[in-house]
Amino acid sequence: MANSSKRVTAAVLIIGNEILSGRTQDTNLAYLAKKLNEYGIQIREARVVPDIEGEIVDAINALRARFDYVFTTGGIGPTHDDITAECIAKAFGVPLVINDEIAEILRRRPSPPEIMEARMRMARIPEGGGLIRNPFGPHGFYIDNVYVMAGIPRVMQAMIDALQGQLRRGETIQSRSVTAYLSEGQIAKRLGDIQAGYPHIDLGSYPFYRSDRYGTILVMRGSVEADLDIMLEQVKQMIVDFGETPADIERG
Repeated sequence: MANSSKRVTAAVLIIGNEILSGRTQDTNLAYLAKKLNEYGIQIREARVVPDIEGEIVDAINALRARFDYVFTTGGIGPTHDDITAECIAKAFGVPLVINDEIAEILRRRPSPPEIMEARMRMARIPEGGGLIRNPFGPHGFYIDNVYVMAGIPRVMQAMIDALQGQLRRGETIQSRSVTAYLSEGQIAKRLGDIQAGYPHIDLGSYPFYRSDRYGTILVMRGSVEADLDIMLEQVKQMIVDFGETPADIERG
């Protein structure tokens, strides 16, 4: 799609009791944040919800109204608790239908009737939806601005990779970072003054304790590289003014 000078925003909805219970550690959000930024799409919110229909439907409807895109992960498998497809259909007020292309993929692996019946749950998509390609098996789907993907990291990654070039593109965010062996309290006032001069850049501070020393990683994120470079130089000078040496300078 055509480039846009405005920010294109997204929300991520992570679905699954196993995430909330701590039995499974989510890694999909980090991958999505990096990949979507490459596509010129910025994640502005992420939520985790259980496998409860009402909560999923409410979250989908709230997020799709506020953001350009919503990406969901989890809950599209063959078992009784995989209810994402039903919930998306309910959120849009449309029926679920069997997608012939997904059904054909499922039939390629012969299975006893009861197993095939369960697997065919993965062929259901909301009426009017399109497919997200998956080289490992059944496809994901999308309807309007909601994109529904698997929770298994390798499969989710293949699905989001398949969307390259198909989504509306906005600004790509670049970053600069530098480490200061100074506490946040020491630099808070100066950081605020620097931030005030560049309201279009996000300047964040992330404290750490390393090798018996307190320090802060300072990260700048924005879409105007020239301004990022100027801000980086100001932050480096601030560190020097406090008697320390800027370390671990990164541009990305």
